[in-house]
Amino acid sequence: MSRRLAREAALQTLYQIDLVKSPPEAALDFTITEFQVKPAMVPFVRELVLGTLEQIPYIDGVIKKAAIDWNLERMAAVDRNILRLAMYELFFRADIPANVSLNEAIELGKTFSTAESGKFINGILGKVVHQPELFRVEKVKV
Repeated sequence: MSRRLAREAALQTLYQIDLVKSPPEAALDFTITEFQVKPAMVPFVRELVLGTLEQIPYIDGVIKKAAIDWNLERMAAVDRNILRLAMYELFFRADIPANVSLNEAIELGKTFSTAESGKFINGILGKVVHQPELFRVEKVKV
């Protein structure tokens, strides 16, 4: 299983948690089993999901600043969770190059959302990647 497939599994999990309000561990267990996540990729999937969830207050603050004229709650759930996953990688995973996170998010949008999602996701993430100092927000203790 590649990291792209691991990101797909992480996105599926975040989407399930966001829409169905599944407990994170139950959603992870379901995704890992249902999508037959290879044992070598399980730690990466878990870290992406749990890390994103832990940092949602910070991440959502960045998205709100970057997505001018967009209400986060009214954004398509798939797009919202793709952005959350990519923002987690951008701000909290220094080992993943920004261009990789950006490209992977665009591909997830094209695969799991609408034809326009790739452009929408690229526009928001592009702002953050090219001017990160403008989108820093106060870290919120959870």
